[in-house]
Amino acid sequence: MVKHTPTSVVTIERFIIEQERQFPEATGELSGVLYDVALAAKMIANKVRSAGLADILGAEGTENVQGEQQQKLDVIANDIMVKAMDHGGRLCAMASEEEPDIIQIPDGFKCGKYVLTFDPLDGSSNIDVNVPVGTIFSVMRKITRGTRGEMEDMLQPGRRQVAAGYIIYGSSTMLVYTTGQGAHGFTLDPSIGEFLLSHPNIAIPERGKYLSVNDSYEQAWEDNVKGLMRRYRGLEGDRAPLSVRYVGSLVADFHRNLLGGGIFCYPANTKSPRGKLRLLYEASPLAFIAEQAGGMATDGHQRILDIQPTELHQRTPLFIGSKDECELANQMLGTGALVGAG
Repeated sequence: MVKHTPTSVVTIERFIIEQERQFPEATGELSGVLYDVALAAKMIANKVRSAGLADILGAEGTENVQGEQQQKLDVIANDIMVKAMDHGGRLCAMASEEEPDIIQIPDGFKCGKYVLTFDPLDGSSNIDVNVPVGTIFSVMRKITRGTRGEMEDMLQPGRRQVAAGYIIYGSSTMLVYTTGQGAHGFTLDPSIGEFLLSHPNIAIPERGKYLSVNDSYEQAWEDNVKGLMRRYRGLEGDRAPLSVRYVGSLVADFHRNLLGGGIFCYPANTKSPRGKLRLLYEASPLAFIAEQAGGMATDGHQRILDIQPTELHQRTPLFIGSKDECELANQMLGTGALVGAG
């Protein structure tokens, strides 16, 4: 890893190039994917900042493949991601939480050796109340023989990711990503339009401060989940209680806990027995980041990165964050401790 002094001004482009130089066999294609994502992030950030002024708040009037009400910004962010990524010759296909099927590269454009999955605007229902939202993305290598991407390319376990990241649009816009060489954060300087390295080598504290969970589902939780939440709150056992902090935007809650320590929980419940969050678009990419920062991610039965997807919009329970808190979840939900890759 290239070290930078506290006074260094390091753009995301410079950082990616320096990381790429550590691998002589690198072709630059993955770096190009990350550049394109950063460009899309700047464009989406601009739309989010101007949302209230440009009459793009509120619902679109349509539902996505999940049966959820699409927000206007969901559709805009999805279009930006697709158009920023489909012509560079580095991807062979994409998949979005907002679209039912694989997004193929248009005819006339070169197909590359990577596939991209993404949630274009996580937490978009919070836009109307000015709560941070975000974009989540994952990159994997194509494994099929043909030129175009196929379903098999998409349905790979998270441990095969070559890059993953998220962008949070809040008081500042920040991009956090990993290529398996640690997790690193970049803050957008709007005066020059560049993402600058602000959080190198992020390390999540082993013991958390915060618990992020939606208590309104408590009546639908299994008894072991209820017991786990009592332990986190210090109501049972000898653990110090965690402070409850829940925004309702996965990216915002994960980002806080990544930097400050804590756990985000979205257990299965009687209404959503398979969980609620999407494996490919949300859980797997954030799990890759969490492990690279020294944390963990589990569905309560196995490591998130070891789950073999069987469908494009598969859902999963999710417990993600500090290692101690995730290990407690594994113990109380019956799986024992899992070893993260961080």
